[in-house]
Amino acid sequence: MERVEFISQEANFNADTGIRTETMMLNMGPQHPATHGVLRVVLYLDGETVVKAVPYIGYLHRGIEKLCEHITYQQCLPYTDRMDYLASICNNIGYILTVEKLLGIQDAIPERAKTAEVILFELGRIESHLVGIGTNALDLGAMSAFLYCFKERERIYDILETVCGARLTTSYPRVGGLPLDLPDDFEEKVRNFLKVFPATLAEVDSLLTRNRIWIDRTKGVATISAEDAIDLGLTGPALRGSGVPYDVRKAMPYLGYENYDFEVPVANEGDAYSRFLCRMEEMRQSLRIIEQGINNLPDGPYAADLPDVVLPEKELTYTRMESLIRHFVLVYEGFKPPAGEVQHAVENPKGELSYYLVSDGTGKPYRMRVRGPSFVNMQALPNMVKGRLLADVIAAIGSLDIVLGEIDR
Repeated sequence: MERVEFISQEANFNADTGIRTETMMLNMGPQHPATHGVLRVVLYLDGETVVKAVPYIGYLHRGIEKLCEHITYQQCLPYTDRMDYLASICNNIGYILTVEKLLGIQDAIPERAKTAEVILFELGRIESHLVGIGTNALDLGAMSAFLYCFKERERIYDILETVCGARLTTSYPRVGGLPLDLPDDFEEKVRNFLKVFPATLAEVDSLLTRNRIWIDRTKGVATISAEDAIDLGLTGPALRGSGVPYDVRKAMPYLGYENYDFEVPVANEGDAYSRFLCRMEEMRQSLRIIEQGINNLPDGPYAADLPDVVLPEKELTYTRMESLIRHFVLVYEGFKPPAGEVQHAVENPKGELSYYLVSDGTGKPYRMRVRGPSFVNMQALPNMVKGRLLADVIAAIGSLDIVLGEIDR
């Protein structure tokens, strides 16, 4: 049982019923186990009905944007892992694409690197949705779905570990392409995942989609209209669950997404159940994209031929003085983009993730700003839970699938 702190009480008198009630203010968090991070929500309750909800954030603030002003562009990459750590690879790729846009080298990136990044990005999307659905179900008392989801997440971890050696915080790829070529068994592991995952997805579907308790706890709960969702700037499943078919991969394609055949799942009710359905269907669409990518993964170089940006191969660094010097300069000083500013958006699992970079011509960003989907989507929580029961607050937070590492940064 979590500890609930009673802060104050305010008396109210209902003239129609002649009943005197009290509005109670209490803390949910920041230690609450169902807040998906160090989140504090101050709730004003009339009995068990939420009169007002005020989220308080900042408990996990690490100053990532400011830190990135004092290190090279490439050194910023590991900090992006620590934002939405449930989809690290997606954060990495979004940042890398922004830097490549700042350098103006998008056309120089080899197709093998682009296709590999699409495959890894969609694996990251599935990875994130598995946690979102599994923990949302766990919050509401359904443990079995959580275990099925994490079993498949481990398979994705194994693929990421094969590619870059890391499982959670990947710090992959690099500006200009990939640091190393894909391992020999990469295609085999991805195809095995494509073969095995649909069965588990069907099991999760059978456990939750038509489960009467799950439907009662999520259908008609934490609703938000399309108009309110647009006004608040919601993106991702939180927006598409309210009937707005906006997806950055379709609206502003990157990495050649315009060449992939996939659909954007949309639901119209705007409740927690709709957002769950969107995430389930998005995983199926991600499987389609991954299959197309692995079937068309080209041979050839894995990094751009740009000596001023891309590190030389290790063998050359160890055997040639020119490569050693170039390696030293790139690591110590970093590459130097032209002065200017650039913004780039990607469709993160939780919504639109945008990076804004300002260059003053040196090897370090003058300014980096992140537009995180969890931070923006969190704005909808007070609207979603007003007039609902206390237990629905947990369902609302879980359906938004927020990560406080990205909210606080």
